[in-house]
Amino acid sequence: MRQANMHHVFRSLFEILIVSTRLGLTSFGGPIAHLGYFHEEYIRRRKWMDEKSYADLVALCQFLPGPASSQVGIGIGVMRAGVLGGIISFIGFTLPSVLALIIFAYILQGLNVADAGWIHGLKIVAVAVVAHAILGMAQKLTPDLKRKALALFALVSTLLWQTAFTQVGVILIAGLAGFYLYRKNTDRDDSRIEFPISKGTAIFCLTLFFGLLILLPILSEVSSLNWIAMFDSFYRSGSLVFGGGHVVLPLLEREFVPTGWLSEEAFLAGYGATQAVPGPLFTFAAYLGTVMNGWQGGLLATIAIFLPAFLLILGTLPFWDVLRRNPKIRGALMGVNAAVVGILISAFYDPIWTSSILTPIDFALAAVLFSMLVYWKLPPWIIVITGAVGGSLITLI
Repeated sequence: MRQANMHHVFRSLFEILIVSTRLGLTSFGGPIAHLGYFHEEYIRRRKWMDEKSYADLVALCQFLPGPASSQVGIGIGVMRAGVLGGIISFIGFTLPSVLALIIFAYILQGLNVADAGWIHGLKIVAVAVVAHAILGMAQKLTPDLKRKALALFALVSTLLWQTAFTQVGVILIAGLAGFYLYRKNTDRDDSRIEFPISKGTAIFCLTLFFGLLILLPILSEVSSLNWIAMFDSFYRSGSLVFGGGHVVLPLLEREFVPTGWLSEEAFLAGYGATQAVPGPLFTFAAYLGTVMNGWQGGLLATIAIFLPAFLLILGTLPFWDVLRRNPKIRGALMGVNAAVVGILISAFYDPIWTSSILTPIDFALAAVLFSMLVYWKLPPWIIVITGAVGGSLITLI
């Protein structure tokens, strides 16, 4: 009996690995596209979950910080075969692009990209893509004046004091403000969903998530170890991102470029490459880590940026029903979401805008790329190529 059970578990895990790896090799187009691929493969073809449970899981992952599509993939794996299923689903979906970007980082180190015109074009692509991501988030997460004020507070604070502690402090203050301002919020959601994780495991994961968020910046300050500082930067960036991977770009750029860990050019070349590979955009961390510290750095960076997503999904699944119904908790999260919008706008201005838009022609190209992305809805790879060609032409003028 036990052997049959083990055989069933092993078969489930193997199936998750095969399906998620196939998705990892073919899922182009960013987080919204990934959710569409998951729905087609896991829900319509394989019927691993019903429509309602999938919609609930997507809602939870949109509501948590971290890469939403990766968290949905982890959640589906967990519901199918427990925590191990979640880990395998994550590895299958992420590994193809991690390996591709580590290899790209090694190839790029042999080339001199500092003065290439196409790199300047990629900087301008980043402006268009991040502006679009932030506008979408701002509409959703700061619809009223109170939340706009919280976003403005976060924007001003993080522009004037650019430290790791400012980001965490702003998030805590905004959470308390949201808790107080929205405690009478009456939006209700009465659906239910069951998860195969104990509350003890969940509490452990949540404690670890917050513990690392508070302890890592302190450890990074008091120790001179490079890898602790690196782990802290990637972990914190992974903890503060809502919605999708494009939003992590300004946070990572602010962590690594001004501090001299890697050059602006190397950063943007990797960003362009990340747009060209399938799978989650967070795998950009694998490229950055490799440029800074070889393939070991690439793997460390990948683990650090995805760890918050993992801890949060495992920590909140069992409590999702309770959380969703508690107006005070929802209020605190509304405040936090609004502050994240402010943090992102400040990182969008400095360093992304200040290092990319240097002349009127740069702004013109950014406007064209933004229109291609937002109004004509062209796929990101076309925008990357157009930006690279446009940047090369600008240097010839």
